[in-house]
Amino acid sequence: MSILPLTDADGRRIPVWQLLSRYLLLLVVLALTVGPFLWQLSTSLKGPGEDIFSSPPKFFPGHPTLDNYTRVAETIPVWDYALNSVKVATANVVTNCVGSALAGYALARMRYRGRRAATLAFILAMLVPVEGIIIAQFTTMRELGLNNTLIGVLLPGSVAAMNVLLMRNAFLNLPHEVEEAAFVDGANVWQRFFWIALPSVRGTLAVVAIFAFMGAWDDFLWPLIVLSDPANFTLTIGLNYLHGTFANDERLVAAGTIIAVLPLIVLFACLQRFFFRGVGEGAVKG
Repeated sequence: MSILPLTDADGRRIPVWQLLSRYLLLLVVLALTVGPFLWQLSTSLKGPGEDIFSSPPKFFPGHPTLDNYTRVAETIPVWDYALNSVKVATANVVTNCVGSALAGYALARMRYRGRRAATLAFILAMLVPVEGIIIAQFTTMRELGLNNTLIGVLLPGSVAAMNVLLMRNAFLNLPHEVEEAAFVDGANVWQRFFWIALPSVRGTLAVVAIFAFMGAWDDFLWPLIVLSDPANFTLTIGLNYLHGTFANDERLVAAGTIIAVLPLIVLFACLQRFFFRGVGEGAVKG
């Protein structure tokens, strides 16, 4: 039984040493990216009798337990905080997907005076650091009476400039002939947007949804500034109490971290098939 040689996309044979080096590099990257998460998961499953700072370190817990997760819920109202984060993140996904799709389509497919200036404005907005405008954001929310509300947390990031540019680039890749044929058939701009353009950029729309959810879910600085009532705290702010009150119990901190990361993993698992469609985005189907 002969073993066929491994080849690349162009049909050229890959040397064995090159193949091994590639897999070795992938394993190193995997260890650097997934390793900390697995270590936190292992720490969250260790009981109070196990030494988490032993040398050499023990990766697998001797007696796995879920008590740390129960203690997190007993220490802080973690599920209330998680619900607040879900509300903000879900609303952020909706506003970013709708707003960036509409703005991106207008920048890419419609012809009007000042279109290039509008695109440049979005690029400049993306380059401005959040720390440079956070005082202006706080003042604006205070004048609107939205301080200490979840709407105040949501509003500044409801439509991100980067997401608008992502959608613009996706719409630019669509062939004009398809829309021109629809225009000849009598389709107006809204019909062309909903039935032709939008279904062709679902991959980029999934990317925007993931970025918007992650940005709202992981945000710490802005909710910390705008919120003062513990009943409105998001999960990132609420988990901060685990560091201050139980600074010596890293098991609780690890359990809280896993609770915070789990929704992101679920979201990416649901949207990954759309996330990796970007290579052929905008191609003519049929």
